[in-house]
Amino acid sequence: MIPVPALPPAPPPPSETVLTLEQPSVSASLTDARIRVDAGFTGASVVLFGAVFNPTDTPADVVVVIRGPDAPVRLVRKRQVAGLWLNSRPVLFEGAPSFYATASTRPLADIADFGQLRRLAIGLDHLRIDAPEESRTVTRYGVRDVVVSRLGDDYLEWRRAVIRLKTTEGLYESDPGGVRFVDQGLFRADVTLPASAPTGQYAAQVWLFQDGAPVSVSNLTMTVEKVGLERDVYNFATRRPWLYGLVSVLFAAGAGWLASRLFRRR
Repeated sequence: MIPVPALPPAPPPPSETVLTLEQPSVSASLTDARIRVDAGFTGASVVLFGAVFNPTDTPADVVVVIRGPDAPVRLVRKRQVAGLWLNSRPVLFEGAPSFYATASTRPLADIADFGQLRRLAIGLDHLRIDAPEESRTVTRYGVRDVVVSRLGDDYLEWRRAVIRLKTTEGLYESDPGGVRFVDQGLFRADVTLPASAPTGQYAAQVWLFQDGAPVSVSNLTMTVEKVGLERDVYNFATRRPWLYGLVSVLFAAGAGWLASRLFRRR
């Protein structure tokens, strides 16, 4: 018999794979990455689920952040002048998230320190809102990009007003117990989108923290879009605004004329 040569031993796996498996990591997904808005839309519940791989003995925390498309925000303040209430000079923030929600396994302050949360812009207190015009950024207390606005000491008060108004509208929320482990390493988070949630592309981040520091992140996207007649009207208004305005005027004039004819007959 002719001896059959032995097969060479299989090469060891790449070192990158071994290192990856030795480090904590998080993987996540959405049950529905596309939310459809129609005339009967009353809100939606976004379910985010995932798994944590933690080969160490150090416990880990999961933080979910969902941020909607940025949009400018215009604010005015009521001032009493000579017994009359007048609007102050308007303040226009160049951009703030149209929707912002966080969910975590426990309060954010217990997961990471102030500086870490500020650098990652996690939480309503650390939310990045583009400042009004005539602003500059500096480094203070070891934190970069601290905004110094023409509003001076009132800047933080105006910023808090943005967050307070958005929270009242249900567009900003924070749930310190919104992430629940349903099994060993498996977690789930439910985030509610109100009926007033704006359309556009949303960004979702799932952070894994250990000892107060981020060790892994999973990035997801979600789309909120109009469907049916609402989408057609919206597209018509945004793509041909002049024609949409003309049609609206003609429609209003026709409705007024029809109403007057009906009342005359009576």
